Amino acid sequence: MQGDIFAGKWHQFKGKIKEKWGKLTDDDLTRINGNREKLLGSLQERYGWEKKRADEELQRFEQIWRKESKDWKEEKEWKGEEGEEGEDKFKKRKIG
Repeated sequence: MQGDIFAGKWHQFKGKIKEKWGKLTDDDLTRINGNREKLLGSLQERYGWEKKRADEELQRFEQIWRKESKDWKEEKEWKGEEGEEGEDKFKKRKIG
């Protein structure tokens, strides 16, 4: 995720970051406040990683989070929580 996108999604996955990297403190998360570079720095500091390793770990996390978010959105659409009849909308999107 690029910086501005990362910052825009911060509140949505701040809790997941805390779960994944429990060594990050609440103060760390407050200081990071959606800034990807600050998160990388905090991961380096708390885990003793080189910048490359921290970036690789964060990229993996972002890929997993994007996939989970996509799956969650599709499930929500299928259940009809997006407005239209869920099953019909799901079938239309999948079939044609």
